[in-house]
Amino acid sequence: MSKWEMVRLGDVCNPKQWKTISTSDLTESGYPVYGANGKIGFHKEYTHEKETILVTCRGATCGAINVCEPYSYVNGNAMALGDLNADCYLGFLAAYLRLRGFNDVITGSAQPQIIRSNIEKIRIPLPPLEVQQQIADTLDKVFALISQRKQQLEQLDLLVKSQFVEMFGESRNNSKHWQTVALNSLADVGSSKRVFVEELQTSGVPFFRGTEIGVLATGEKIIPELYITAEHYEALKDVTGVPVVGDLLMPSICPDGRIWLVDTDKPFYFKDGRVLWVHLNSEDVNSTYLLYVLKDKIMVDYESIASGTTFAELKIFALKALQVMLPPLPLQNAFADFVCQVDKSKFEIQQGLKQLELQYSALMQQYFG
Repeated sequence: MSKWEMVRLGDVCNPKQWKTISTSDLTESGYPVYGANGKIGFHKEYTHEKETILVTCRGATCGAINVCEPYSYVNGNAMALGDLNADCYLGFLAAYLRLRGFNDVITGSAQPQIIRSNIEKIRIPLPPLEVQQQIADTLDKVFALISQRKQQLEQLDLLVKSQFVEMFGESRNNSKHWQTVALNSLADVGSSKRVFVEELQTSGVPFFRGTEIGVLATGEKIIPELYITAEHYEALKDVTGVPVVGDLLMPSICPDGRIWLVDTDKPFYFKDGRVLWVHLNSEDVNSTYLLYVLKDKIMVDYESIASGTTFAELKIFALKALQVMLPPLPLQNAFADFVCQVDKSKFEIQQGLKQLELQYSALMQQYFG
């Protein structure tokens, strides 16, 4: 980047936050309203007449980049980079900021946030305008394909959810009046034996925390950061047993239903308390069906299931008592077969997505590395 002039972000745009519109004031028509993660509704007024870059400035997705359309309202959880100078091309700036990230200007641990004075200090490259446009056009084409693949994956996830509701109804109110049983009548519910910090290693058998389990639940592969020795693993295995293919693991804080259906027989162990373990011991339930019924119940009814003063956490006793629908096993198996077919389609899309992301990274490195 030294080949191009570096300037302050505050010198090429005017970062600004607007008044937050309450949910009750959103309408079904009018000017689109953009929040931290895209459109959230409509309003009678707008804040911007031009396409504008938005930076999520607080919360879990702090630092995410979006672009709002002309004549739209930008809500208070996002900072709008308005009044962009004529010598800075919006597509180029958005691409660079996505690459750069905002980790060095995010403050706060419990509630991450970005303040205007910090974002204004960020330094950005500013090549000639025609160069910016060429770079942005090339990156936009690849980014559009990446977005398309991600939308396809989201649509397949929605398809599975729709199929679940069609076959079994809403799990929150058991709309099809299936028999219900407590989870602990179908599975052993618990956690692991404690592994102390001084027992962790830099190689050996992978040791997963809630963070890694949450990533695995999304279907992503991970590179473990922590390990225990093979001897320690065998000792723990003798005491508590270890998860097997078909078991369910979930972070204790998972309002978004991040549950990993264990799909590997390679040795690993996990953190006590912060990861909950559901080991099936009944032939009356299909593990894939149970995964989705738990995801559905947790996502729609988390507040009544979880507890805690600082963070709402799933507790073992609450998970044991959780009532789950128990439709006939052949129906559960039919749903699991449907999920398997969808997963095959998702895998093909994910492979293509990875190639596009590698191509995008290579271009970013070429332009900004």
